Amino acid sequence: MIYFILGGARSGKSRQAEQLAKDYEQQGKRIIYVATAGRFDDEMVKRIEHHQQSRPTHWQTIEEQYDLAKIFTQYNDEQSVILVDCLTLWLSNLLCQEDGQFQTYKNEFLNELQTSNATVILVSNETGLGVVPMGELTRRFVDESGFLHQTIAQMAQRVVFCVAGLPMMLKE
Repeated sequence: MIYFILGGARSGKSRQAEQLAKDYEQQGKRIIYVATAGRFDDEMVKRIEHHQQSRPTHWQTIEEQYDLAKIFTQYNDEQSVILVDCLTLWLSNLLCQEDGQFQTYKNEFLNELQTSNATVILVSNETGLGVVPMGELTRRFVDESGFLHQTIAQMAQRVVFCVAGLPMMLKE
């Protein structure tokens, strides 16, 4: 089962994803929380700490900025729930890499996602609702984000869009 939860900044998407994971935990599943944020500055460190304090401490947390596929390979079983928060930070990390591995990491992730036996909860920011950005990198980010979202939405069994803390079911 793949859940895909989209929304803007502070839309309630992470809270929605964490509640879904808690529901699975009550069914005896183990939660693997994959954090894609990097500790690049003080403000991001504070955001990471806030997220850490808001979720159960007994959940296994893995900080991974690039290679999501390896986590899906490692926890490819029906007892695992893999919650990835968030894909837009992951995508940003990949696009800013200088080694040109963006397409490789993306393809490996999508391949592992498609064959995963785990329950998967993916969180991402919907960036395509605003104006077209002026910079080349930001335009590429919005484009790649949109392409990634379309691909995942096709693969997912459930797609939810969050606005003002309210989930709206797009695909069920």
